Amino acid sequence: MRAGRYIGVMSGTSLDGVDVVLAAIDDNMVAQQASYSHPVPLQIKQDILAICQGQPLTLSQFGRLDTRLGRLFADAVQGLMTQEKLHPRDVVAIGCHGQTVWHEPEGEAPHSLQIGDNNQIVARTGVTVVGDFRRRDMALGGQGAPLVPAFHHALLSHPAERRMVLNVGGIANLSFLFPGQPVRGFDTGPGNMLLDAWIWRQKGQPYDKDAQWACTGRVMLPLLQQMLSDPYFSALAPKSTGREYFNYGWLERHLAAFPGLAGEDVQATLVELSAVTVSEQVLLGGGCDRLLVCGGGARNPLLMARLAGLLPGTEVATTDDVGISGDDMEALAFAWLAARTISGLPGNLASVTGASRETVLGAIFPADGLRSAL
Repeated sequence: MRAGRYIGVMSGTSLDGVDVVLAAIDDNMVAQQASYSHPVPLQIKQDILAICQGQPLTLSQFGRLDTRLGRLFADAVQGLMTQEKLHPRDVVAIGCHGQTVWHEPEGEAPHSLQIGDNNQIVARTGVTVVGDFRRRDMALGGQGAPLVPAFHHALLSHPAERRMVLNVGGIANLSFLFPGQPVRGFDTGPGNMLLDAWIWRQKGQPYDKDAQWACTGRVMLPLLQQMLSDPYFSALAPKSTGREYFNYGWLERHLAAFPGLAGEDVQATLVELSAVTVSEQVLLGGGCDRLLVCGGGARNPLLMARLAGLLPGTEVATTDDVGISGDDMEALAFAWLAARTISGLPGNLASVTGASRETVLGAIFPADGLRSAL
């Protein structure tokens, strides 16, 4: 792998900010050196949510959003570079996942769409960018997601301990890291996405800090059981999903059968939905010695407590406990994936995505003069 410093950029389904990290990467290490978080303007967030929930828009509106997101990602990278006093020559490449606005991995023409014009990032930072990570895997018959299990395996696998890594962003995904076995992984379903959507509609708050509101409510078992009947939860891997499926409209359809529920009871039930759907998949996968949690959900004490309660005999901890920032995990993963692409190395795992083979991922957007990244 080409050694050097890489920047990773991630704007996930939670839409709570653009996470940017700087990491030194070579064949033997991924050492995080700095991080930076950049806010997402409310109008951009609303426009993204509108697309993800199927609201119509013109090609002009779509093109403007693509450009605005590219500029936003560039501003976020520049914020980190200014903070760390970096010059373009100090960075081999930027790995930018882009903002997923639609993910449809099944059907006659599977596709996944991430926007945020990478040309804007190159033009504004002077650094080579790697983007469009998912579609090569899909062209080879894969789901295009999740891609982070390969990174989890590189950093967090253990020679003797049966580990799983749980990333709880808007969507929750599991990585199975068992000694001597192929890596597996898939999206379990909603993580924070429905929780955030509900409290935003009910209280105008972006998220339920420390699960304070959910802790005042009770789990409504009939509602929980109805939501658990969704066929996604029983579908076999490989599988992946997103906001175009688990959105506020999905929740409204289930709530229609239970009028008059207290808001806090719905919030508590949504925490239980995330915990149950994860724990069921952990147990179906044979259980593990340690479940390492990252993403925003790792800071939800009620979710963490419920996972521990539903998984007796499993140590539920955060990736921070083993030295990897849970807040920066996904951005780090795309810095690492950029390094893989620049080095001509595969970034997907066929055992995870269902692709016919492993392959180099992404498209390279070179800085002027090609620099020496290629």
